[in-house]
Amino acid sequence: MANINTRKAVMTLFSSPTCAMSHCARLVLFEKGVVADIEYYDPSEPPEDLLEFNPTGMSPTLIERDLVLYDSRIIMEYLDERFPHPPLHQMDPVSRANARMVIKRIDQEWYLLLDEILHSGEKKSARAKKMLKESLIAATPVFDARAYFMTDEYSLIDCALSPLLWRLPSVGIDLPSLGKAINNYAHRVFAREAFQESLSKAEKEMG
Repeated sequence: MANINTRKAVMTLFSSPTCAMSHCARLVLFEKGVVADIEYYDPSEPPEDLLEFNPTGMSPTLIERDLVLYDSRIIMEYLDERFPHPPLHQMDPVSRANARMVIKRIDQEWYLLLDEILHSGEKKSARAKKMLKESLIAATPVFDARAYFMTDEYSLIDCALSPLLWRLPSVGIDLPSLGKAINNYAHRVFAREAFQESLSKAEKEMG
């Protein structure tokens, strides 16, 4: 178990130590400096105190008093609204909607391929790895255009994307092979204090 702050926490995040979606939720917690307990567990053997609140045992699960949330993107949005400083979404509705669409595309295109790499047979995994690498390289102009992904300020989009990039070397995709723009972006977000603090022991080994 990791405690973000020495004060007693009223919020607990149950998290897989290796799941990218769980990492996204943890990253937002650390970016916000939220007082919370992080309880790492094996999703195949969820602890009884988690099952009491969430019978699915899904990771991540956020519990705050009577509130139980168990979808990574919902948890991220909730934390950004619950703790508005520093903001990770832009304030105007159009920008927020556009950011949500970008995250949805990241999930549907890149995370889907990462899932295939991790959980498919050798042939399908190799195909997904090739497709993910090619898709990321095709997005090089987006990585190169601004300081962060499609924005000038660090945002929830970066919280959604950086855990995926962190896992690439562990699945055989070297960041330098994706080009200078993507490699520079990755190192920029990885260097953030909150990102480093959000890493579980198992995730540190991925890097």
